[in-house]
Amino acid sequence: MARELYDTIVIGGGQAGLSVGYHLKRAGLPFLILDSNERTGDQWRTRWDSLRLFTSAAFSGLDGMPYPGRGDHFPTKDEFADYLEHYAATFGLPIERGCRVDRLSRRGDSYLVEAGARRFEAKQVVVAMANYQRPSIPAFAAELDPSIMQLHSSEYRNPGQLPEGTVLVVGAGNSGAELAREIAGTHDVLVSGSSPGELPFDIDSRIAHALLSRVALKVVFHRVLTRATPIGRTARPRLLRAGPLIRVKAKHLAAAGVERVARTVGSTDGRPLLEDGSSPDVAAVVWACGFRPGFEWIDVPLRYEGKVPAQKRGVIAEAPGLYFVGLHFMHAMSSSMIHGVGRDARYVVKAIERRVAAATSEAATDEAARAGAAA
Repeated sequence: MARELYDTIVIGGGQAGLSVGYHLKRAGLPFLILDSNERTGDQWRTRWDSLRLFTSAAFSGLDGMPYPGRGDHFPTKDEFADYLEHYAATFGLPIERGCRVDRLSRRGDSYLVEAGARRFEAKQVVVAMANYQRPSIPAFAAELDPSIMQLHSSEYRNPGQLPEGTVLVVGAGNSGAELAREIAGTHDVLVSGSSPGELPFDIDSRIAHALLSRVALKVVFHRVLTRATPIGRTARPRLLRAGPLIRVKAKHLAAAGVERVARTVGSTDGRPLLEDGSSPDVAAVVWACGFRPGFEWIDVPLRYEGKVPAQKRGVIAEAPGLYFVGLHFMHAMSSSMIHGVGRDARYVVKAIERRVAAATSEAATDEAARAGAAA
């Protein structure tokens, strides 16, 4: 089967992949971005209808193109998706859409990327994806009565999908809190799980905008909470598990009539079983318990930290030419945030530039040696 040869392949066409593409193009390095979506930005368009970003427009732009409009506006998911599409078009980034990668493996000193019937070979590969790729649903979900509707948060769009009756939202993090508050407008809602804590201010207020822009996003998330600082290394394990509630807080859930219940630990007689032994009668369950990394398709011997490849600022020591961008807290808390991904992309592209320059120099030396031997 014929292979399509490229210097660098970027796997993932979201904000991380586009950021890498922007810096590769600025560096004059040839590359191709592979995006499983049919349209740039679709990974945002397919999320629930009312979703808004947690960062304001002032911090929702990628390198080279500020997000348009008022800086204190919080873009909707569709607005941001359209921004990503415009970004890709503006910089003429080469993207192969509808191309889902099935396997990544080594082939000598290159990498083989398999996507359906197509084969790509590249000296460098950048996996530009977050470490939340596969919906996480507990095994006991299969034991619930078939009459109970089940949705993962990635499948939820709006309350109209849900049947009449009580809805159990499993997961009390940001997604669970936002969905519970919305669903409570039309249903009785139970939220199962422990609260991860919450920010002590309303992020939509002017004071919060100033505080976030001047302190949290620019300084704390980007420069203080990093793997290079003692406080960042201490905080990282907890922040990898769950961050605090940002927009929807406990008071908002209480005002909406949402009832907090114990953690869901199993099933009994076809119903969800809670940690306190109770078993609520519900019409639907929304699993808002996150995602798992889903890097099983990478068939390259790597060292892992948990289920995520071990790396240093996106560089994989044991696999020269393989890089990551977009992982949660890859270098800093801002690594998976829109305003922080550009710094990581720039660092990785600099590493690629050095590798390409070294290979070019070595090839020139070899050519000179061959010419000298032939003379």
